[in-house]
Amino acid sequence: MNHALKSALANFTRQGSELVVGGKTVSALAEQYGTPLYIYDKRIILQKCQVIRNALPDNLKIYYALKANPNHEIIQLMAGLYDGFDVASAGEIERVIQAGIAPDRISFAGPGKTISELRYAINQQIGGLSLESEQEFGHVKAICRQLGKTADVFIRVNPDFGLSQSGMKMGGGPTQFGVDSERVPDLLKAIQDAPLLNFKGIHIFSGSQNLSADELLRLFENIFDYAVSLIEVTGIAIDKLNMGGGFGIPYFAHEQELDLLAVGQGLERLFRQYRAKLKNTSFIIELGRFLVGESGVYLTRVLYRKISQGQVFLVTDGGMHHHLAASGNFGQSLVRRPMPLTVANRLGGPVEKVHVVGPLCTPLDSFGFVDLPEAQQGDLIAVLNSGAYGFSASPQLFLSHPAPKEIIV
Repeated sequence: MNHALKSALANFTRQGSELVVGGKTVSALAEQYGTPLYIYDKRIILQKCQVIRNALPDNLKIYYALKANPNHEIIQLMAGLYDGFDVASAGEIERVIQAGIAPDRISFAGPGKTISELRYAINQQIGGLSLESEQEFGHVKAICRQLGKTADVFIRVNPDFGLSQSGMKMGGGPTQFGVDSERVPDLLKAIQDAPLLNFKGIHIFSGSQNLSADELLRLFENIFDYAVSLIEVTGIAIDKLNMGGGFGIPYFAHEQELDLLAVGQGLERLFRQYRAKLKNTSFIIELGRFLVGESGVYLTRVLYRKISQGQVFLVTDGGMHHHLAASGNFGQSLVRRPMPLTVANRLGGPVEKVHVVGPLCTPLDSFGFVDLPEAQQGDLIAVLNSGAYGFSASPQLFLSHPAPKEIIV
């Protein structure tokens, strides 16, 4: 059974044999907007927020990781649902501010911030700047002195522990991210001696796309232990503890949904356990795909149905230039697995094994060799779970094809 496809389809309704997104059939949307098309269902984003808020502790602040989907309308929607924004460039800071959101709700992380980016962030007085090296600390101190402005800073820590079973590991070994844990106390003391820098807390992001509640809770407990030990070693309070995120959604046939209730219950237990030692600390997690991934559908139309040496190829008008992740070339390694796919206007029809490919002149432009309802020229192929790392994470200039439209319904 394809658990990921079943889970993805459960977010939507159908009208007859057609998928319904945002209250409209895919045929109606394709007729109105054309294809290829990214469609984001606002209802699913709102429902996911309610599920998250009900499952996780009330004292946990949630930041939206803009890198998942920086669509302007989605940023505006997230402003009313979550507590802040995690960004990774000056361009993302600008997008958030252009959406009418106060800069003090922004947290900026990234290992290669330029001088101009740091200057822009400090000028805007954003809510948190995660320092990822001693050299970056020196730049920030100098810029604050030049501008006569203060900066609220975090130290991003590269701990001696990681997040097992994550799609991408971003800590717990040699890495470009953060400051190695053994050097953090000295950096923290240097920040305390810098009059224009306000130390706010630590930031640990160890991995992404994790579907194991046990592994996430083990990570959070390690983070709490580290925070307590840092306070004990330095005698300096931690106002805010940004624990990263890493909550995943099922993309591939064998994957099951993350048990969010178990995560919430485990966090409640950890908060009780560490309350005395972290009584003045507030807690943050940053989530991206978990908030928006399931809301998105990438809709393409079959241009040609062709047979090659006994195998069926459905050549569509969309491909890896629009949705790199769906081709297995973004975030996958060694084995390329197909994301949840269906023939969106022929749900429940007779199934056949087909290659779903795009229009580009490369064999990499393939969404997989999958079981699908039998499709003909003109039918609509939907790539589900396309609300994150789709439009903005793809090489749209490759071969100069037109960009797809994006709509939120």
